[in-house]
Amino acid sequence: MNVYTLLPFIVLIAVMFLMTRSAKKKQQQAANMRNEMQPGSGVRTIGGMYATVKEVTEDTVLLDAGPGVELIFAKNAIGAVLSDDEYNRIIHGIEHDLKSDSEIVPDDASALTATDAEHKAVDFGKKDDAEPAEDKAETVEAADKPEAGDDAVADKAEPAESPKKTDGDADTK
Repeated sequence: MNVYTLLPFIVLIAVMFLMTRSAKKKQQQAANMRNEMQPGSGVRTIGGMYATVKEVTEDTVLLDAGPGVELIFAKNAIGAVLSDDEYNRIIHGIEHDLKSDSEIVPDDASALTATDAEHKAVDFGKKDDAEPAEDKAETVEAADKPEAGDDAVADKAEPAESPKKTDGDADTK
């Protein structure tokens, strides 16, 4: 048999070996993490619930999820054991790494509304017409009326109010 015909099978076996090796390594790390749990540790379950470990047995963990709420989980249901800083940051919102020298960004827009002595009006480029609204209405009415000497325009004039189509139909012929 030729070596080149066996090469794909050898590569396939090597890839399968590496994949199973890395999976076993991850499982071993997860088992070690679960075995290192102690009462008082903050944990996250595989379902995303955060709680504090109250008691650890061989196969189960008793979790304190809140005041008066105690839950029993299988050890395999613990997704991660969190450090104290991370647990406090997630649950209580406490940050230990804040620097007092850095500028603090406010949670609201109060800093954006600082009062300045001079408030300038914003020009949007729109100019006000000097003509009042009453004069505009009279000008429109005068433009719609045909002149007395123009009979051809008066005969062809359509009614002032035509019904508007609202259902999307077009006036095509």
